[in-house]
Amino acid sequence: MTAPRRPLPAWADIALLPLVNIALAFVTVGLIVAAIGVDPLQALRLLVVGALGSSEAIGYTLYYATNFAFTGLAVAIAFHAGLFNIGGEGQAYVGGLGCGLAVLALDTSLPAWALIPLAVAAAALFGAAWAAVPAWLQAWRGSHIVITTIMFNFIAAALMVYLMVNVLIAPGSMTPQSRNFADTAGIPFVHELLGTARSPLNLSVVLALLCCVGVWFFLWRTSWGYALRAMGHNREAAIYAGTDLRAMTMLAMCLSGAMAGFVGVNELLGVHHRIVLDFQAGYGFAGIAVALMGRNHPFGIVLAALLFGALQQGGAELAFEIPGITREMVVVIQGLIILFSGALAHLPRPWLQALLARRG
Repeated sequence: MTAPRRPLPAWADIALLPLVNIALAFVTVGLIVAAIGVDPLQALRLLVVGALGSSEAIGYTLYYATNFAFTGLAVAIAFHAGLFNIGGEGQAYVGGLGCGLAVLALDTSLPAWALIPLAVAAAALFGAAWAAVPAWLQAWRGSHIVITTIMFNFIAAALMVYLMVNVLIAPGSMTPQSRNFADTAGIPFVHELLGTARSPLNLSVVLALLCCVGVWFFLWRTSWGYALRAMGHNREAAIYAGTDLRAMTMLAMCLSGAMAGFVGVNELLGVHHRIVLDFQAGYGFAGIAVALMGRNHPFGIVLAALLFGALQQGGAELAFEIPGITREMVVVIQGLIILFSGALAHLPRPWLQALLARRG
């Protein structure tokens, strides 16, 4: 009879296993790239240089990583409560709507020091409110959170199209976008503060880092965070301990929606300076992969968001430099990394357990 293998030590589970998953993904990508006649090492070099080779490239990478961090945190908070929030896309969309509405209503009457915090709070509030409806349906009516959050993504998209075409469109414009925000309503760009090359990176990246620290503190240093995680690990034990599962479901989903809503801050206050369509650009769905790769821990989510930001920026440069690698091919590369980090995340675990047991 074969003896059961020892579990992986914490450092291997947190750091080594994700690195092996990424390595396997890149090996698979290299085989595909070689199959279409492109040198894999050249493609890898272009990918890395495109993401990190200049201050402009680093700025774009961090700008993308900011959005991935927001949506990754959103998924992780819900996941710790045993909820699978797939509605980050819609919550980011509606959060941006709230942010934009606050600015459009107040940018001519409030100074920047009052307007920007209000707009950030509106983004969180609208994102939380959009997530609260599926949470209520789950807590009081037993509706499955996965199905309701998916449906709310479609509802959010349809709502935004209606509002942008019929209500919020700038007078005289043929493009479905609002009027420009006042100059006081923009979050400063990092290149304006540090004198680096121009990029869309703005001070929303600081908000993302603060959110990571705040989520860590809430989940691991507060009684509410403990109750939320207890509910996710064992609902019966949480009920026995006196946890109100309905209240914790509402809390988890509202916090999750607020995190997703901050994507609107980075995009609308930081870059576009007006409400536009489709600014969320799939970050809500990618946040699922970011959370899975980051093991639902804020520190891991920062690292995963940086990787996805680098893939987003480096992939665009790769598609530009090598005609054989199209934008769709870059999406395939990202998909493979998501596959190995999510669905196949535990594939190398037995090999690592055997290897470490032999060495130990």
